[in-house]
Amino acid sequence: MSDPELVLVLRYRKAVTYGFHVLLGALEQHETGTRYEVHFGDTAKSTAEHIQAALATGAKVLVLWSFYSPDAAALAEELSRIRELADGSSVLHVAGGVHATAEPVQTLDAGWDVAAIGEGETTLLALVDAKGDPTGIGGLAYRDTGGDLVRTGKAKQRPLDDFPGFSLRWDRFNALEITRGCVYACRFCQTPFMFSARFRHRSIGNVRWHVDRMRARELRDVRFVTPTALSYGSQTDEPNLAAVEELLASCKEGIGPHGRVFFGSFPSEIRPEHVSREALRLVKRYCANNNIIVGAQSGSDRVLDAAKRGHGVEDVRRAVRLGVEEGFRINVDMIFGMPGEGAAEVAESLALAGELADLGARIHAHTFMPLPGTPWRDAPPGDVDPATISEVDRLSQRGALYGHWQKQRDHAARLAAAAAAYPRPGRSRTILPTLPVGEQRLSG
Repeated sequence: MSDPELVLVLRYRKAVTYGFHVLLGALEQHETGTRYEVHFGDTAKSTAEHIQAALATGAKVLVLWSFYSPDAAALAEELSRIRELADGSSVLHVAGGVHATAEPVQTLDAGWDVAAIGEGETTLLALVDAKGDPTGIGGLAYRDTGGDLVRTGKAKQRPLDDFPGFSLRWDRFNALEITRGCVYACRFCQTPFMFSARFRHRSIGNVRWHVDRMRARELRDVRFVTPTALSYGSQTDEPNLAAVEELLASCKEGIGPHGRVFFGSFPSEIRPEHVSREALRLVKRYCANNNIIVGAQSGSDRVLDAAKRGHGVEDVRRAVRLGVEEGFRINVDMIFGMPGEGAAEVAESLALAGELADLGARIHAHTFMPLPGTPWRDAPPGDVDPATISEVDRLSQRGALYGHWQKQRDHAARLAAAAAAYPRPGRSRTILPTLPVGEQRLSG
């Protein structure tokens, strides 16, 4: 067999495998004249070793990275270490994902050669066809030989059915993405601003194709990636329960009597206003999960309105009560330190958390992070005062609260510092709602 013309080295980390599997699924069905190989670097050292081996063949090397904004600084340091171990003029490090999409210049300045903007399937296929040359390929940002920034725009969006949701050739499976994009456009969330504020759903027939192949590989569990589970099949803010039932029934039939379907649990969630007895009983009828995740985010209607969540606190209470009555364990996402949150709003959130915990729910606590690409990108980092920390710790000790909210406080500070270093032209740093006189802001 001839030596490859192009070697793809994936910096393969557990936190971001889903995105890589989707790219590999697109690649395996793509016909190209380029001779290529794919290798997985599960550590910095093994990634460097793959680069060295590829360089020995004379091939062009694309090192593919994908990461979330909180990981960007640590991975930039790792990139530097890898370059010290293995580098050359024919090596390009390409960063993709939500952070590279939102902050391409910051990504390039951190050491990557190319930032992939938007959805990666069509961009990767074009790079493979071009034997790794990024010139003129849509969906990229890079610097030319003179150091000038080149932006080629976002990658073309195509229907989810156009590409597999995992890779058969490389035997890489994951929860299946059934919806991309989100109509709600919450101010703290990167999803609608990377993929657009509309829903694009994978068809039921296409989902069933995946489930059938999972069963053929003796895989038992079917899980879904979606920003809002009960929005499947809908193009509005109203659930389409008929489409949801058709999806779940097909998946249950497809995976067979020894398989299991999970819906509305990790790695997806359900919006509180979508929770109904009918919806919960659909989940109970077709699915194996006895828990669901409900996105509450705050116990303050004022903060929810500012975040453009599209629901109120009473929707959260009702969702948890219904879920408990129907026999589910409810996990409730809440974010502390959101922009505009003062002492009164913190008290409301803590009171709601305690109330829901008394009903039997568990609180999944987060600290607000000013994520790139969101309307709140320039907001101060989330912070939590000592009294709030004490109450959160009390809930944690009784088993009613969990999460990495403390680590997220550190991430939030780093993201805010990075945003300050790359200000948006014409955008004020002060974008928060005005607090009533006498309230103390806890978010920075």
